[in-house]
Amino acid sequence: MYCVKCGVELKDSEHVCPLCLTPVYHPDVKQEDVERPYPQFRRVTRKSVRTAVMFIVTVCFILVSLMVMMIDFNITGSITWSGYVVGALAITYVSFALPEWFSHPNPVIFTPIAFASIILYLLYIDLTVQGGWFLSLAFPIAGIAGIIVTTVVTLLRYVKRGHLFIIGGALIATGGYVSLIEMFISITFESVSFVGWSGFPLAAFFVLGMMLIIIGICKPLRLALSKIFFV
Repeated sequence: MYCVKCGVELKDSEHVCPLCLTPVYHPDVKQEDVERPYPQFRRVTRKSVRTAVMFIVTVCFILVSLMVMMIDFNITGSITWSGYVVGALAITYVSFALPEWFSHPNPVIFTPIAFASIILYLLYIDLTVQGGWFLSLAFPIAGIAGIIVTTVVTLLRYVKRGHLFIIGGALIATGGYVSLIEMFISITFESVSFVGWSGFPLAAFFVLGMMLIIIGICKPLRLALSKIFFV
């Protein structure tokens, strides 16, 4: 008996071709459950490969963190600069490696988790250096950025139409966000002016955002641009 796909010779006890996994069926040959001449083939799934790769990546992150902390402790006698390195590694892992544990990671969930890790890292730095700038500068800047990005990601994922409006609104919000950054810097470091250099990116982002919104409103313009740029 031979495989109908690859032509390899098969024993009468084979139910699946060991070479190409094609089901074996012959109406004139009765297949009995006896010891097979070939070992049973086990298909390696994509999930198992991803789990194995992420396990190796996780172990590498842990080993690098422990090695950095041991070097720091051996040199200084305490944990000093290694805390910043380990924190940066933790942010990298949470932002890029953690979602890969799941077959279909939802960015609406993992985006705020990534920003939360950034906020905790900034809090650690502030407490370590005793800067006193976390609540007035780092927390509002990182928190507002997380809200904007999470909102845009959520809308792009669950709203099927109107992406031009979403991106245009995101650009306008980014311009306002830059102005807020300057304001928080002024409050934290007691500067004189609240509005200075941020006016230029605010104007640029506002113009770009309004252009996308106008394109989204004007259907003939939108169709003409889609034909020109093949989108």
